[in-house]
Amino acid sequence: MSKKLSQVKPLATQHWDKALTKVIEDTKGAPLHVHQLMANNPKLLDAWWDFRNHSVEGGTLGKRAGELVILRVAVHMQAWYEWGSHVDRALTCGLSIDEINRVLSHSTEAGWLPADSALLEAVDELVSHHCISGKLQGQLAKHFNTAQLMDLIAIQGMYVILACMIKSWGLALDPQVHDRIAEHTSERDFVVAAARFKASLN
Repeated sequence: MSKKLSQVKPLATQHWDKALTKVIEDTKGAPLHVHQLMANNPKLLDAWWDFRNHSVEGGTLGKRAGELVILRVAVHMQAWYEWGSHVDRALTCGLSIDEINRVLSHSTEAGWLPADSALLEAVDELVSHHCISGKLQGQLAKHFNTAQLMDLIAIQGMYVILACMIKSWGLALDPQVHDRIAEHTSERDFVVAAARFKASLN
């Protein structure tokens, strides 16, 4: 009998399929809750892992731009786990907490460099319209090459998928991540800000 959605929970590593050894090794024996959740489908996690590693490094965009993409997706998807996890990562790759908080605003003008502004607008268009308009592609071409634009689209898509899983099963933020970001953000503040962002789109 298949599991109901509400019954799917993170799977402890001692119950993981042997095919997932590389994931355990890559995470130094401490996979995050999202990895443990996906371990319920070993073939999916195994196939997904290389894409994950490419995306979490930002692909050809680099870590900083990649984190801007992921954070913007998290706001659109109203996914606290994704937001909290990537506030943590963003702070370690050079984004300031002021920049991170500005991702919560629908405006892409105040304070952003032109490349950052175009990047955030591209995520907005991809999530809302599932493509990047010709006009915006022209703006992006001033700052990014074809490979980087492909990575932008791919990373956006991957984190939409993850947000859907995270929200479907109510995944809790990893305690160690929560502790590291506690002085910068909270679930309550994010939920309010993300709802305000969503309302601004209407």
